[in-house]
Amino acid sequence: MIVCGVELTGSDAVVCLLNRDRGQFNLPECKVRKLSLPKNHSREDLKRFQAAFAELMAEHGVTSVAIKERMPKGKFAGGAISFKMEAAIQLISSIELTVNILPPALIKSTLASNPLPIAFADTGLKAFQEAAFITAYVGQLQGRGT
Repeated sequence: MIVCGVELTGSDAVVCLLNRDRGQFNLPECKVRKLSLPKNHSREDLKRFQAAFAELMAEHGVTSVAIKERMPKGKFAGGAISFKMEAAIQLISSIELTVNILPPALIKSTLASNPLPIAFADTGLKAFQEAAFITAYVGQLQGRGT
């Protein structure tokens, strides 16, 4: 099962694909590291973002998306654009996709009981993909009922 971990920051959806096959984790080759939505976006821009995200998921056989939850208010509140991107991802209907929003507390508790099997530095991913990688990992574990 391939899970796409997503961290929404500003007007970017940072992505990381993570596959689990017979208990082994691996990172499928994916040239796309993030998808962006212009800050002054139109309805058409939002549709293009949604279509590009759906196409990326279909191209890699992704059936599950795990999005790191952002707070609606407070010091660490997510911006309006990130919530629009989240909605666009949740409303993808062109392919069969399960979308889960993972609260930071769930991510933290899951990592405490199931530490990452590899140091992030050894993954070969870009530093800005770390939160998406961790979200994909927790999404994989949640997908098997843990």
